[in-house]
Amino acid sequence: MAFSSPIDILSRFGLHEGHVVADLGAGSGFYTLAAAKLVGEGGKVYAIEIQKEVLARLVQHARQEHLKHLIFIHGDAEKPQGSTIADSMVDAVLLCNVLFQTEQKATLLAEAKRILKPGGRVLVVDWAGSFGGTGPQPQYVVISDMARELFKRAGFAEVGPIPAGDHHWGFIFRK
Repeated sequence: MAFSSPIDILSRFGLHEGHVVADLGAGSGFYTLAAAKLVGEGGKVYAIEIQKEVLARLVQHARQEHLKHLIFIHGDAEKPQGSTIADSMVDAVLLCNVLFQTEQKATLLAEAKRILKPGGRVLVVDWAGSFGGTGPQPQYVVISDMARELFKRAGFAEVGPIPAGDHHWGFIFRK
């Protein structure tokens, strides 16, 4: 797999019918839409995004695909309670291609932990490098060992790595 395949990664992560998921930093919805398909009508996906225009495009895309079990939230997950989701509400949190652009990493992880149910899991996928400008600028790349340390400090237990394509790394953590 050259680039990350959200359906493949989320299937390996174990998302299935009925799960409640929060995609913090949903962006264009690469992972959000895939998660919505996997959790089905019996599940729910919260798409949290700070950029209003990006969120508006995601809403349109979800309508085109007739995905009605998505909840769109204009929020800032880098602030306490910034997702606006209640405590212990979701089975899984997705942090896909957001760590490299997050300034308040500890606050983001605290928000993820707050909204996760006990035993809930986080999927983190991020760029393994800059790849000549395809990925983030080199100074923004978050290497996997740094991410693992951030999650450990935030009180998460590492479950293990997950294949995420040639240009990304992935890990699963548990609350």
